[in-house]
Amino acid sequence: MGRYVYTKKVVYSLGKHSYMASKYVKPTESELEILQVLWIKGLATVREVHEELIKSKDVGYTTTLKLMQIMHDKGLVRRDESMRTHVYQAAVNKEKTQKHLLSKMIDTLFGGSSTQLVLQALGEGKASAAEIEQIQTLLDNLKKQ
Repeated sequence: MGRYVYTKKVVYSLGKHSYMASKYVKPTESELEILQVLWIKGLATVREVHEELIKSKDVGYTTTLKLMQIMHDKGLVRRDESMRTHVYQAAVNKEKTQKHLLSKMIDTLFGGSSTQLVLQALGEGKASAAEIEQIQTLLDNLKKQ
């Protein structure tokens, strides 16, 4: 069974008793694009997020608005409704999200082998000299452990 990224607490009621349960939510590709904008900006209105998105893809304002409303319902973003224009921020941590999604990708695409992932990524020849140096430093540190 795969790992998912976010949890949202849901309260269930059974007569006099209620309990909390975690509902797992995996962000869609479009939701991840919005999260990327919010991780960079910190706080942003729908308009500001939309202006960033249209730099790289053809998306309508109402689509951005609806996605951000859905993301709020899922618990992926927080929304400040104290002013007329709502301000959003990511409710999930970028690094934790990257780790969870990478782990899922390694499990599903590379049979659990991080080595295969690295070989595939570096085999494309897209790493810069600086990135290769960082990778080498990481490998050297791992060897010392």
